[in-house]
Amino acid sequence: MRKPKDGSIIWRLLLVLAAVIWGASFFVMKGALDDLPVCYLLGIRFTTGAVLLALVYLKRMLAHLDWGHVWRGSMMGVFLFAAYWVQTIGLTQTTPGKNAFLTAGYCVIVPFLNWAYAHDRPTLSNLVAAFLLVLGVGFVSLSGDFSIGFGDLMTMLCAFFYAAHIVCTSCFTPNRDIFVLTVYQFAAAAVLAWTISLFTETPPPASVWSGELIRAMLYLAVCATTLALLFQNIGVKHTHPAVASILLSLESVFGVLFSVLFAGEQLTLKLVIGFTLIFVAVIVSETNPGFLRLRRREQAVVEASGAMEVSGTDGGGVPGDR
Repeated sequence: MRKPKDGSIIWRLLLVLAAVIWGASFFVMKGALDDLPVCYLLGIRFTTGAVLLALVYLKRMLAHLDWGHVWRGSMMGVFLFAAYWVQTIGLTQTTPGKNAFLTAGYCVIVPFLNWAYAHDRPTLSNLVAAFLLVLGVGFVSLSGDFSIGFGDLMTMLCAFFYAAHIVCTSCFTPNRDIFVLTVYQFAAAAVLAWTISLFTETPPPASVWSGELIRAMLYLAVCATTLALLFQNIGVKHTHPAVASILLSLESVFGVLFSVLFAGEQLTLKLVIGFTLIFVAVIVSETNPGFLRLRRREQAVVEASGAMEVSGTDGGGVPGDR
């Protein structure tokens, strides 16, 4: 994994802006799915993103036309498409607010995927966060007979793919042009979306393209895909991962807020408790590890000092006066 980098205020603002854009996209996407098939919709989003960024960064594309950028960007695109695909399927069977909060679980999953990839063992706070996440998911998703709806299950699966995408992005961005990687990411996701749509979906008739749907797709394609994902990639590249994850997790809060304000979603006490547990799990997972590592370093220093005192030596190996 790449080394953490401190982020300036501009990178943090980009991450918050991405979270706001995505928060508003949940109920917009819910409405668009009434008229468009899932992969058809995603194909439009990712194709628009790839074309717009390729035009803007054409010189960068030509300067970095190499296999290293192509396969890394394509791999990022595979995980990104998988996450968007199952999330969008889930959104057709659940509410925008629940979809937003269950998606935020990716922040808790990231440390465990990092353990599998980089052999970096999760901390106690990661385990606590995982427990809180499962408990929160239970409040949000379980019905009276303790069953989980299909939409909620798909949304939880999307959280896994988003976590894989973040780990993949962290591994691939060092020493690579983030704008070029993002173009290839969008292109790969677009190819997958159109391929699946071609074999599994029926294109919608031209009559569905109302002014409202066109405005919704412009927002989803330009803002929620092209700009927001570019903001995320830039922010993750230049900001400490813990800070970036916390700021991006605000997407779930904005998702519920916009759904309540504009989509008429009703909040029950059970949902509020579940949302709170999931949000606390995200915060615990992304803030405590650094604190605990600091405590472990301090403890190690104290133990080392004690050992030197017992052995009668100082830090340089010279016999001590005591």
